[in-house]
Amino acid sequence: MTATAKPALRPANPHFSSGPCAKRPGWSAAALATTSLGRSHRAKIGKSRLELAIAMTRDVLKVPADYRIGIVPASDTGAVEMALWSLLGARGVDMLAWESFGATWVTDVVKQLKLDARVLDAPYGELPDLSQVDFSRDVVFTWNGTTSGVRVPNADWIPADREGLTICDATSSAFAQNMDFSKLDVVTFSWQKALGGEGAHGMLILSPRAVERLESYTPAWPMPKIFRLTSKGKINEGIFKGETINTPSMLCVEDYIDALEWASSIGGLEGLIARANESTAQITGWVGRTPWVDFLAVDPATRSNTSVCLKIVDPAVTALDEAGQAAFAKAMVAALEAEGVAYDIGSYRDAPTGFRIWCGATVDPASVAALLPWLDWAFEIQKAKLQIAA
Repeated sequence: MTATAKPALRPANPHFSSGPCAKRPGWSAAALATTSLGRSHRAKIGKSRLELAIAMTRDVLKVPADYRIGIVPASDTGAVEMALWSLLGARGVDMLAWESFGATWVTDVVKQLKLDARVLDAPYGELPDLSQVDFSRDVVFTWNGTTSGVRVPNADWIPADREGLTICDATSSAFAQNMDFSKLDVVTFSWQKALGGEGAHGMLILSPRAVERLESYTPAWPMPKIFRLTSKGKINEGIFKGETINTPSMLCVEDYIDALEWASSIGGLEGLIARANESTAQITGWVGRTPWVDFLAVDPATRSNTSVCLKIVDPAVTALDEAGQAAFAKAMVAALEAEGVAYDIGSYRDAPTGFRIWCGATVDPASVAALLPWLDWAFEIQKAKLQIAA
């Protein structure tokens, strides 16, 4: 292949966005059940579908039987902030941040709730020192940093006999990574990530310890209706049986059920993880033989298998100022989009310049493999322009 020749093979699906993510293979709106549409979500049929979505979530993710699972408003953000506003304040809190969304939760807790918070942070590409976390306090962290491609390697750093609660934003790790629920008291995620569902709905999973906190502690601040998990000092059990706080989209519910059915058909959580790992392995092999690119994540043990973040390390590009590097990467992204081979792969707006390729299970590993030569093509095109300009 010459420096400017286009690769012969194109990805079968060019959707590599990190959210909303690619729909499952073979997805069609015609496959969705529609009998619940146009009916009240509180009617028997609506409630039964919401209950099914909760039950299938438990089955695929292997959530313990004594953990509660609820469908809540406003995607993962709504689920996280519902937990922060409802549970924090009883004791000090350690906030872990190594990318954009973790930093957002720090802002919530420090500037909005104004709590006794200790912030442990790290630059993009790295994790904070997990050995410094104080588990006599509550702990808030993202399992997988969507905008940095850095994840915690496991839950071994969390003690079983912790005093505080662990609140985990798992929106980029659920359905793609093994998470030890015994170490997690609150887990949140959204439908539009690893299963390629539609947006605006969040999932909130609570351990018995989190429920005990809800029933024994009342926050000092007013609680909007949309955040209220208790009534008269007791947890609102209806939320965890399909009685949502506000009106859900039943079409989105049916789409989520469809994705869960597909997940079960390919082997459940193990099958989902295997597909994500296969896609990431394609990128790992390519990075190893490609001198102009590297992972943003420094430690291979903490590299994400979903939101894979890459940086350009070619000396001719890194010699440019920040604006020049950003323009170079954006031109590559634009060229790939114009060819219809990759959509939405630019790095997150607050992250270092580079690329973010979603490798969750709904993405076909063969499409990832087909994308990689196109990245080389786009790089060579832009570098040739750079050399001409010089």
